[in-house]
Parts: sequence; C-alpha cells; structure tokens
Amino acid sequence: MRRFIYIIPFILLVLNCKEQPVTPTGLVSEQAMVVSAREEASKIGVEIMKKGGNAFDAMVATELSLAVAYPFAGNLGGGGFMVYRTARGEVGALDYREKAPLASHKDMYLDSLGQVIPKMSTSGATASGVPGTVAGVMAVHEKFGSLPLSEIMAPIIALAKHGVVVTNKQAERLERTRKQFIKVNGETTKFAQVFKAGDTITYPELAHTLEIIMAEGKDGFYKGLVAETLAAFIQERGGLITVEDLAKYDAKWRDPIVFDYKALKIISMSPPSSGGMTINQIFKMMEPYNLAEYGHNSAQTVQVFTEASRRAYADRNYYLGDPDFVDIPYDMLLNDTYLKERMSDFSFEKATLSSDVSHGDVAIYESMETTHYSIVDQDGNAVSATTTLNGGYGSKLYIDDLGFFMNNEMDDFSSKPGVPNMFGLIGAEANSIAPEKRMLSSMTPTIVEKDGKLFMVVGTPGGSTIITAVAQTIINVYEFNLSMQDAVNAPRFHHQWLPDQIIFEPNGFSSGLIDTLKTKGYLINEERTPIIGKVDAIKVLTDGALEGGADKRGDDTAVGF
Repeated sequence: MRRFIYIIPFILLVLNCKEQPVTPTGLVSEQAMVVSAREEASKIGVEIMKKGGNAFDAMVATELSLAVAYPFAGNLGGGGFMVYRTARGEVGALDYREKAPLASHKDMYLDSLGQVIPKMSTSGATASGVPGTVAGVMAVHEKFGSLPLSEIMAPIIALAKHGVVVTNKQAERLERTRKQFIKVNGETTKFAQVFKAGDTITYPELAHTLEIIMAEGKDGFYKGLVAETLAAFIQERGGLITVEDLAKYDAKWRDPIVFDYKALKIISMSPPSSGGMTINQIFKMMEPYNLAEYGHNSAQTVQVFTEASRRAYADRNYYLGDPDFVDIPYDMLLNDTYLKERMSDFSFEKATLSSDVSHGDVAIYESMETTHYSIVDQDGNAVSATTTLNGGYGSKLYIDDLGFFMNNEMDDFSSKPGVPNMFGLIGAEANSIAPEKRMLSSMTPTIVEKDGKLFMVVGTPGGSTIITAVAQTIINVYEFNLSMQDAVNAPRFHHQWLPDQIIFEPNGFSSGLIDTLKTKGYLINEERTPIIGKVDAIKVLTDGALEGGADKRGDDTAVGF
C-alpha cells in the first residue's frame, strides 16, 4: 500500500508535465515585441509602439520597413495576409493578396499545343499580379491606426535614404541571383552591382515612392505618378498590369478560420490562403492521438503528422481557391466525421501511399521566399502577418525609378490543372486563372489562444512548407513543452501529398528514425533537404511577459521593451 502511495505523486508529475512552465530561451520583454526577418524592421516597429502606437501602427511600420531592409521578400510590389486579435478578444483577417490583371485569362501561359510555356509565369513582367501590399497596410491604418501616417513612415523613409547594411546571408542571395537580375532587367539595373557583406545599400527612389504614399495614402500608389510609372514599365516588357487594374485594387477584410485543438483555440487565415483550412484539417486529424506520449519528433509523431498532412494537402490542392470565384465546401472539409473517415485507413504499421489518397469525396511547392512577422503591443493587441513576392526577389523585375521588385505570383495559379507549378504543387480548376481573381496561397499567419487568453502569435515563410512549419511550432510549444525559441529552432519535416516523400531538415533527425520510417514504407527525400521555414513567433508567458522566437535559420530578430 505504501509503495502505491509513493507512486501517485510520480504519476501526477508525469501527467502535469505538459503544464509546467518552461524556462524561456528567447528574448523576453515585459510589454511589447516585434519579431521579423530583419533587425531594422523589428526595431522600427517597436519604436512606433514606444511612441504610443499600437500593434496595427507597428504592422504598417514593420511591413514597409521590410520593403527596404529585406527586398528578397519584403515588398511594395507583392501582397500578403494578416490575422489579428484585439486586446478585447475580437479577431479578424485581411486579404491583401495580389490579383490577376483584367486582361488575364485561363490559358494565358499555354502554347498553341496546350503546353505550359516555361518561365512565362515565373520571370519578368508576364509573371506579375496586381500588388496588394500598400492597399493592405493603408486599410489596417484606416481601421485601427492610432498614430499619424507621417509619424509611422518617417523612420522608414529615413532608413531607405541612409541605407541598410548587407548581411552575410543577404550578400549570398544577391550574388546567387545577380545573373538573373541582369537577364531580366539589363546591366544598368541597381542589382547588377556587386554588393558584399558590410556594404550599405541606399534606396533613394524607394524613399521617394514612400514619400508619395505618406502624403497621399493608398492613392499615392494605385493612382497618379507611381501607378502610371508601374503600369507603363510592366506593359513595355510584355506584362498585363494597367492603370485600371491598379485603380480597381482593394484589400478585403475576411473572417479567419477559427477552431479548437484540445485546450487551444487557433485563429488562422481563410481562403484564398489555404493555410487556415489545411492546418485545421491537420490538427483535427491528429487530435485523437497522444503526441506528447509519443515524444517530440519520434517515429510515431512523424507518422501521425505526415499522414494527416498527406490527406489535408490532397484536399487543399483540389478544392481551394479564391472564395469570390469558387464555392469551397467548408462545412464538409472541416466536418469531424469526414476527417475521422479520412484517417480511418491510417496504421502505425505501414505508410499510406499518396497514390491511394485522392481528394476526399464531398458529394504544389509555393515559393519559399516569403517573410513573416509577429507583433504584440503593450495593451495585448496581436498581429500575425505574412507577405511575399512569391519567388526570391519575385519576378526579378526591378522598377529602378520606383525602387522595388515586382512579384511573380501568377505562378501560384494553376496554369494547367494537374501540372505542377514551379515549386511542385499540383493545382486544379478551383485555382485556375481569371481576371481579378486572387491566386491560392499557403501563407498561414496564425494566433493561438489558451484558456481564453492570447497565447501565441506565429507564422513563417516557406511556400507549401509554411503550413507544416506553423503546425509543428504550435505542437512543439503545446504538446512538447518547448520554449518559444526552442520550438522555433527545432528541426522540422514536411509532407504535402505529392510528391509522395517526407523531407527532413539536414542534421536534425537520426538515421535510426529515418530507417524505421523506411521499413514502414515511407519514401524519404534524401537528396534535396532544404531548411523548412523561418518561423517568427511570440509566446505570452504565465506572468504576462513575452518570449520571442526568432528563427536561427535567417537574420530574423526579436526586439521588445
């Protein structure tokens, strides 16, 4: 009897392990924080909040600062998504995704034989959709901003004029892409120059563009001199964007995808982002399994996650698109009975082959070169935003007179149903091209509540790996009790239905684990093992302080006060 009594506290300790506070390993701040891809952008966002601005003012500041400090993915010529939660618990989402120009059509990237024309949707002016970023930040400022636009934008314009110091990682990217810049733009373009680590790059033309936007708001970009310069530049190079396309563009407020996973409430982006829908399906299919008991990145955890992802991505690729153009069967795709049936043939003994998993009966990589930032202000307002040009430096088309790159988001449409895009994602009719339609995305800006309170703000770049990287980061904190920084740094893996293979980050997983999975029939990609995402996240600690998770895979930096 006495022995049994001794055992009880041990059992209770094990059961409560997940609830024990973990020691933070990332930057801890008492009041407010920004975590983004560049220190310069995080600092400007935090300075705006120190001046009395809120998280939404800081969102405008951080987004536009990334256009200066991180032109690889930060942008004026691209678009994105934002999910927010106010201090009062109100949630919402903003879609500032690019749109197809009015002159675009379903077969615009096919030759006379119906075959996809190589690079037409990925490089140069023909690849660009109508940008949404400026409309997005102006919509946020109009609805939630507390500081004057001039006060928010002044330090960004100063940054563009004074310049940004090139990091080692940035120097490598610029050198790797330099020949493409010259091929698309010619030898006189700004980025035909060689920039080395430690050099300072100034952006006087971008500063002037930002000054016009500061003075005129949204119209400063979508009408007048900037719009006319942009449209003429694109059309001279064979693209379709017109001044009419720009004048008609509006960002769109949408309802986020909201669902429960065990004790968490997860708020994520709705279509035309596939992020919220797909992560919802993945979590719901995993919910019956005790991941904490299986262990972090154990064979069983990898199996459950992989099989849920396989089925969710199959549905993603077939059913999802711009909800303004296609009817998405939300109720069925997110139905508990349907998702239970989807996992009914899963066994720990043997892998399910993707050839045996179609989309469900209901009656692709996207680019890695996106960027994400997370913000929490001193009042508890939270912003999770992901923005992109699609490929690194977008279409590689740089408008020297305006100081920014244009996107190549048209490749995120399905140029031809069943044919993979440049990153391997298979598309369907739901994501076919149409005038003013928004292309499907994997961006997954996400906010997590626990016990009715703000718990995490999380997101990442990484194309089709965004969804799995965000899901694994949340699981790392909730199921495996990792600190925010450790959860972000932890090695990640990915499966997206097709191609039927698991990708593991280099040096993060044992050969024993990989061999175990092989014996069960899992196909492992051992040749191409890139980093998966660059997660930027914030966790609210039990005492109300904030822990930042700035991904070690990039130049990402948490700044707070």
